[in-house]
Amino acid sequence: MEMQSENKPVSNNQMEIIDVENFDYEGFQIVRGEFFGHVFEPCIVFNNKKVYVNTACVRQFPDTDYVHIGVNAEKKLLIVKPVDESTKDSVRWIREKNRSKPKQISCLIFYAKVFTLMEWDFNNRYRLLGKLIRSKGEMFFLFDLKTPEIFIGKTVDGKTKVSRTASYPDDWKNHFGLSVKEHQANLQVNIYNGYAFFAIEDKNKKEAGEQK
Repeated sequence: MEMQSENKPVSNNQMEIIDVENFDYEGFQIVRGEFFGHVFEPCIVFNNKKVYVNTACVRQFPDTDYVHIGVNAEKKLLIVKPVDESTKDSVRWIREKNRSKPKQISCLIFYAKVFTLMEWDFNNRYRLLGKLIRSKGEMFFLFDLKTPEIFIGKTVDGKTKVSRTASYPDDWKNHFGLSVKEHQANLQVNIYNGYAFFAIEDKNKKEAGEQK
């Protein structure tokens, strides 16, 4: 692998570029997004027999009060899709008095079915990082139930206390993420399925960036 540095003046706003021929990505792993902070990314949480999304999801659809929650039991995927209040099986996902905040939805039966499907521990809290998807003109959030952040719960004096530190599935412990080849293959599958992915740009984050 040969490296050559451009012998050109570098301005204050421009980094020096080093040209590398045939860089070998073998051995690299793309670090999982779950290993980073994601305040501005869509999340859904299962905790204490309730389910709720984060503020980033609600802000993406500020005029939507109700959603459908769908589960693909075979692929272990979950979607949250904005719908009208009158739509059958719609669920309110925001608070009535403060529409900018997500609502913790009580759902004992649904909660139990998901935990049984995934063989999760009822004492733990599970948080899933998702993506905003557009497919055939419809927008929804997609979450992979197989990739949760796990907050371990312990019972002390009859009360369950949940750790603030996230754990991850056992098969993640010795890896940063997928290899470059596997990661690229997953991207190709997503494109093949006709999904278009969109980043969620938080208004406050954007304004902070403009002020720099």
